[in-house]
Amino acid sequence: MIRGRFAPTPSGTMHLGNAKIALLSWLQVRAANGVFVLRIEDIDMQRSKSELARQIIADMKWLGLNWDEGPGQGGNYGPYTQSERRDRYEQALQELEHKGRLYPCYCSRAELLQIAGAPHGLASEGPVYPGTCRKLTPQEREERALHKTSSLRFALQNEQYEVQDGIAGFQHFPEASGGDFIVKRADGMYSYQLAVTVDDAAMGITHVLRGSDLLDSTPRQLALYEAFGWQPPQFAHAPLLMGEDGRRLAKRHGDLSLVQLRRSGLPAERVIGWLAYISGLIDRPEPVQASELVTGFTLDLISKSPFTLTSQMVQQLLADSR
Repeated sequence: MIRGRFAPTPSGTMHLGNAKIALLSWLQVRAANGVFVLRIEDIDMQRSKSELARQIIADMKWLGLNWDEGPGQGGNYGPYTQSERRDRYEQALQELEHKGRLYPCYCSRAELLQIAGAPHGLASEGPVYPGTCRKLTPQEREERALHKTSSLRFALQNEQYEVQDGIAGFQHFPEASGGDFIVKRADGMYSYQLAVTVDDAAMGITHVLRGSDLLDSTPRQLALYEAFGWQPPQFAHAPLLMGEDGRRLAKRHGDLSLVQLRRSGLPAERVIGWLAYISGLIDRPEPVQASELVTGFTLDLISKSPFTLTSQMVQQLLADSR
């Protein structure tokens, strides 16, 4: 039996792009009669808010995307909120430390950004880390520790991977893709890469469908799975919903949150139908319930191209509520 999940971060309200990924992930699991898990990824305590987590849960219910395990449902793999799972991340770090896969890093973000000619890795993390602190002697580490609290980095070992992505197709990730990466920040916060890997493995997740913006995270997570000796899930990365500026849909494109669409009077079936249409699941945007899309759903139906949301489309969508 497959186990899939939707794992939103409660640092903002769900918008149409989030809803698209939630719908596709839900359909993949429901079409296979699997178990669908809702997990709240609030590991970033500075940005995450409990009221936004509650709103996400309300939005999922409004869309008709029910879950078998998670907030309000319980389950055998809880808790289903990352902020309650920090002891598990610490245990995982201790295991990696025992295996010699971690080292302290004393570089500041400003220092990393000043590295001349460094190729770029994950967009949110800046230049690829050149391994500066990996080369420090024990004495040099002691000296630096007197002046700065270290972060912890995972030491890659020239891993390379070939993956058949369920939507994006064949992917080749060359050796040490992205460079050694942080698994625990200097302020004590555990990284997304560590937390999501530990949680997916602990919860028995077999299939992960997420946005294509996370495709370049895959080799890092595969390296962690390999280091722990765990079986990785099957990955599928769906195209993003884009704004007219060519960038992925976000708050800067106006209020396209589900809560706002809901307040405007737009029926959930209209939103589901529109998301199904732009995803390639139906040939015209018409009202439909999520449950009506389950029969016959396969990943092959999903459009491989990003969809650009224009202001005219938004106006038409909102007009449907009047």
